[in-house]
Amino acid sequence: MQRRLIIRPGAIGDIIVSLPALEYLRTGYTEVWAPAAVVPLIRFADRVRAISSTSLDLLELGRAPESLTEALASFNDIVSWYGANRPEFAEAVRGFPFRFFPALPPASRHATDFYLAQVGAPGGASPRIPCPPQPRTHLTLHPYSGSPAKNWPLENFQALARLEPFEWCQDRFDDLGELARWLSGARLFVGNDSGITHLAAAVGTPTLALFGPTDPAVWAPRGAHVIRQHCIEAITVDQVHRAVIDLLK
Repeated sequence: MQRRLIIRPGAIGDIIVSLPALEYLRTGYTEVWAPAAVVPLIRFADRVRAISSTSLDLLELGRAPESLTEALASFNDIVSWYGANRPEFAEAVRGFPFRFFPALPPASRHATDFYLAQVGAPGGASPRIPCPPQPRTHLTLHPYSGSPAKNWPLENFQALARLEPFEWCQDRFDDLGELARWLSGARLFVGNDSGITHLAAAVGTPTLALFGPTDPAVWAPRGAHVIRQHCIEAITVDQVHRAVIDLLK
């Protein structure tokens, strides 16, 4: 039986936009090693482990436990975005069936299509994270991201929340799997270019994504249920509110 290991580091959004490529790699037995926070979001694999639990970072130091080398040796194929730019890591895993892929897409191509092309899959897919069906009952906002430069002003989110009965989703759950289920029951999500916005789109929630300075042509969530507005410096509360009303019709 073909046994494949996929090693995918990265932030929440990075993992989500690459999910179609990771799923395309599914084989007889598929194991994924990823950041601990996103483990609950990877649902297609036979086993998912946190990279931090594997001691993978000790390989370059020559201090890898025998359990790690035995685990790596058990796979016929290892597809890795981890260590792709580190010659020391490539040297440390010489003898194991590693294939390395660069993690950052070019400016001219959507990230999901970039990762799909890396693994030989056709483009055009949208990331999907399945959740149990539930009624859509609430509106939700997430005003943060990994960079202040990507954030629409907090006071604008606060003003929007005074116009419609939005619930704030930050700090609501410790587990991304639980957050995914809650977001899947939202009538609408509004957020910046962030991993949580990608999560909302991936569970199928109508999503309004506010972008800037990153390029939505590369990093925007995908799907017919996603609307994006670029140049956050110029987007007004009234413009976003009108888009919210249109999405709720």
